[in-house]
Amino acid sequence: MKLAVKVTPRAKRDGIGNWIDSPDGKRLEIRLHAMPADGEANAALIKLVAKFFGLRQTDVEITHGGASRLKLLRLKGDEAALAAILNQHLEQLGA
Repeated sequence: MKLAVKVTPRAKRDGIGNWIDSPDGKRLEIRLHAMPADGEANAALIKLVAKFFGLRQTDVEITHGGASRLKLLRLKGDEAALAAILNQHLEQLGA
């Protein structure tokens, strides 16, 4: 499954938000407490997304935007199950 995200580093706490509009389409908003230096934010992103979807960290890969706030992730796993987890989260947010 491919997942487009917008990462906000230096947030008060880690969290996965709602869909936001960007010039290239919808992206999932993700807030990270980690600093965007020395790969710290990317490592925190992978850890957070893996935990959220119940995956191993090795099953989450940043395929585009490693040095950008706009990233494309590839999640290895059952697409239907991953989509269900994401949809349930968005429903709880009222999306």
